Amino acid sequence: MISGLALALLVTGANTASAADKVGFIDVREIMISSNAGKKAAEDFKKAFEKSKAGITEKENELRRLKEDLEKQRPLLTENAFKDKTSAYEKKFRDYQITVKDANDDLQNKEQDLAKTLIPEILKVVQSIGEKEKYAMIIDVSAVPVAYHAKENDLTKRVTEEFNRTYKPKK
Repeated sequence: MISGLALALLVTGANTASAADKVGFIDVREIMISSNAGKKAAEDFKKAFEKSKAGITEKENELRRLKEDLEKQRPLLTENAFKDKTSAYEKKFRDYQITVKDANDDLQNKEQDLAKTLIPEILKVVQSIGEKEKYAMIIDVSAVPVAYHAKENDLTKRVTEEFNRTYKPKK
């Protein structure tokens, strides 16, 4: 009787299994990197990084020169003059640290803003494909560790192509 009940449950379960049990996989990070919008954002990001880097490098060079001058002049300076120059150097060093932190924060904010803009649009494409093709779920392998997934169920390239075709950046 118990084996009959188990068999009945298996048959009933098999009948409810359908095409809606399909599982797809995407890599949102890959879509962001390889999409046209992501490539443009990466280019803009690189320009902002290079601009920040140039300013930081200039400050680093200035600090290096000040430190060298301070070391060279040390034997010639009075104790008070040396303390004043050391204090001025330390102030410039703190300003440099603030500049680096601000530049890093700015770049991080730009990256977060990009994600906030693109991810909802990417997910609309994913949802559309999922609904049209009756997927039970589509898993983002960049967010959830997945030990294995069949490459034929990887929708990343398709989502990227559809996203490129449909995404219109807001001005």
